[in-house]
Amino acid sequence: MSAKRILVTGGAGFIGSHLCKKLLEQGHEVICLDNYFTGSKANVTGLLNYPGFEIVRQDVTLPMQFEVDEIYNLACPASPVHYQHNPIKTIKTSVLGAINILELASYLRAKVLHTSTSEVYGDPCIHPQTEEYWGNVNPIGRRSCYDESKRCAETVFFDTYRQSGLHIKVIRIFNTYGPNMHPNDGRVVSNFIVQALRGEDITIYGDGKQTRSFCYVDDLIDAMVAMMNTEQGFTGPVNLGNPAEFTILELAEKVLSLTGSGSKLTFWSLPQDDPKQRRPDTTLAKSKLGWEPRIGLEDGLKQTIAYFRRILA
Repeated sequence: MSAKRILVTGGAGFIGSHLCKKLLEQGHEVICLDNYFTGSKANVTGLLNYPGFEIVRQDVTLPMQFEVDEIYNLACPASPVHYQHNPIKTIKTSVLGAINILELASYLRAKVLHTSTSEVYGDPCIHPQTEEYWGNVNPIGRRSCYDESKRCAETVFFDTYRQSGLHIKVIRIFNTYGPNMHPNDGRVVSNFIVQALRGEDITIYGDGKQTRSFCYVDDLIDAMVAMMNTEQGFTGPVNLGNPAEFTILELAEKVLSLTGSGSKLTFWSLPQDDPKQRRPDTTLAKSKLGWEPRIGLEDGLKQTIAYFRRILA
């Protein structure tokens, strides 16, 4: 594999930091671009030992100039706590960010991979969700700033592809977890682990019978790199996630068991438009990428719990 110069927007975030590390380990030069709204310098400072690694503090809503071969676009707050904090900023990050990245990629004729989300399916009416499903999204709800801006970003990518033939890739990421998650990001895995380790009540929204599918971050990164390396003309979108499905109650019980915590379960009202079921159909990822997740929920949770024990100590 020949070494490339690669731009990773949102590179100091949870997933972005793991991607930067993977690309550096493969011998590539990596530019990590982040404004640190949800990303953290602590996630990537250890990568400065690689001679081909650079960190640039910049917002993707601003025009950018780099000389690169490939671009991975991960820039956008991805948890409800963060994307609802400033919804207009979230929309700008997704949509203006996509436009700026595509302008750069078009100028360079660089290959570009865009990370979309399972949230484009909304509260789905079909189960599991396939890439052909158009979704069931509330366009004016509190989650809409994220859901709809991600849908619009996909539109921008595909319209650019149809107009110019730019080498694009689009993936839709389902629930992912692992080390480098922000302890206060409001996602269910980090919430449960942090609460359990602190001996606080475990907050469950709704009755806990709603389901999610949890993909360990290392599995996701392998799929992302495989997607970038597919042939030109294969654009996706491709679902990336673990098709094993668990109720929120099952997740809470696993976290309590693995942490040895005595935390109690408490039940709160379900937030507006919170999906009742979420599981990816990964048939396309298996056939086109030769990929399927390898790390089960218990093994992944053990590694994630160890990370949170360390940073909360």
